[in-house]
Amino acid sequence: MNAQHQQLLLLDARPASQEFSVRVSARSRRLTVRVYPGGRVEVTVPRGARPQAVERFVHEHRAWIDARVRELASLRRAQEPTLPGEIRLHALGQSWGVRYVERARAGWRVVADGALEVYGNPANLAKCRSSLRAWLTEAARAALEPRLFALAAERGFQLSQLQLRRQHTRWGSCSRGGTISLNVCLLFQPVAVVRYLMLHELCHTRHMNHSDRFWRLVESEEPDYRALDAELTRGWQFVPDWVYA
Repeated sequence: MNAQHQQLLLLDARPASQEFSVRVSARSRRLTVRVYPGGRVEVTVPRGARPQAVERFVHEHRAWIDARVRELASLRRAQEPTLPGEIRLHALGQSWGVRYVERARAGWRVVADGALEVYGNPANLAKCRSSLRAWLTEAARAALEPRLFALAAERGFQLSQLQLRRQHTRWGSCSRGGTISLNVCLLFQPVAVVRYLMLHELCHTRHMNHSDRFWRLVESEEPDYRALDAELTRGWQFVPDWVYA
């Protein structure tokens, strides 16, 4: 364990009501916080983050964290994972009823009444969840790609292509070649938050950093970016377990 890990783990030496675990992620660009069923709090930090910055981040979000802990403290993860009967995609304003149909071959389709049918053995949770993730990726492609390119054209940005990913700690990224990657889990976020994240990554096509120039550009495109960025930080709470399990 290196010195930084040791420093960060010292932050857990506090009363139970204040406890949180810290996970260092080499791929994370920002500090994020997630509250799990049962009330466990995990803060994900970029490599090189200072303990004081983590303390300050948690202090700034303490009211929200405490409220979320109270909300989830009585919920315990079931002994066996379950499959969703309904899926809400806030970015699209849609709610899908899910039916599981036992068939030899796994897969999915959207039926006429707006429900999602998932094929396979319902007892095989891994395969059913894999089908759900395949559907989620297709839904993200259909919804996010036209929005991103339309927003780029409207605001005068240029990008080469869109990639869709299913990541645990990053909502999006931008390569030096102009490829923007978006997390399919954005479909679980409010429309305004998704739009902000797209603008954030589009601004990276001009500034491949988080310098003052970058943030000035972000503010010129979205004056309310601070509130939206904070909401995005808390957005992991709305991502259901089946997306990753």
